[in-house]
Amino acid sequence: MRVLFIGDVVSSSGCEFLRKTLPGFKRMQGIDFCVVNGENSAKGNGITLLSYEHILASGADMITGGNHTLRRPEFYGVLDDVYSSALRPFNLHRSAPGRGVAVLERKGLRLGVANLIGSVYMDYAENPFDAADSICDYFNKENVKCFIIDFHAEATSEKRAMGFYVDGRAGALIGTHTHVQTADAQILPNGTAYITDAGMTGVISSVLGVTVNTATAKMKTGLPVRFEQAEGECSMNCVVVEMDEKTGRAVSIERFILT
Repeated sequence: MRVLFIGDVVSSSGCEFLRKTLPGFKRMQGIDFCVVNGENSAKGNGITLLSYEHILASGADMITGGNHTLRRPEFYGVLDDVYSSALRPFNLHRSAPGRGVAVLERKGLRLGVANLIGSVYMDYAENPFDAADSICDYFNKENVKCFIIDFHAEATSEKRAMGFYVDGRAGALIGTHTHVQTADAQILPNGTAYITDAGMTGVISSVLGVTVNTATAKMKTGLPVRFEQAEGECSMNCVVVEMDEKTGRAVSIERFILT
């Protein structure tokens, strides 16, 4: 089974580049399932019905989230729909709308997808390591051999620790949130594919998708600044993970930056 995971899609520029790039890349790579982190896909941040539908129409099978998933209350109805293709972090408070796990099925293949959020330098969430145990138990009970976890976290150390914590249980642990693709794609000792961050889909000459001037002004002065979404040449950062359908373990992981 070949799974494509695409790093955080940022604003309308990222959405448009995704639409342009994703269909052909899926065909070229022989992708069975495509998962996209879309928590910043709306202009400003968060996700809206418009950006959600755009990402799905571009070729995604499931959209994962992060700390901005709940920024748009008008999207809560989509998250609460059991048939929707959007996840929020599993370990948010139980009162949060939506769900954190899903099972995709196509042509006899089944893929589990889970979304987690970290605890280091992030807003409060339940312990992600306890949540990871619950996720693994859930997919085992559902007899889902192949599953991936999008771990939306700030600290590299927390992502690395989580990778080893689920090694041999999850098919892949893919980091998101920092918007810069890391060079450490690997198969961990017990068969889990890992990367600290899949990267970003959006404007290259930007600070995580925001215009350089507004980001710099905020960091230099510490004063309130209205961030502006950058425009210009884009790239799509992603990884392709191949998993053994019988064991659920990873066979390979390869990272890509498409321009």
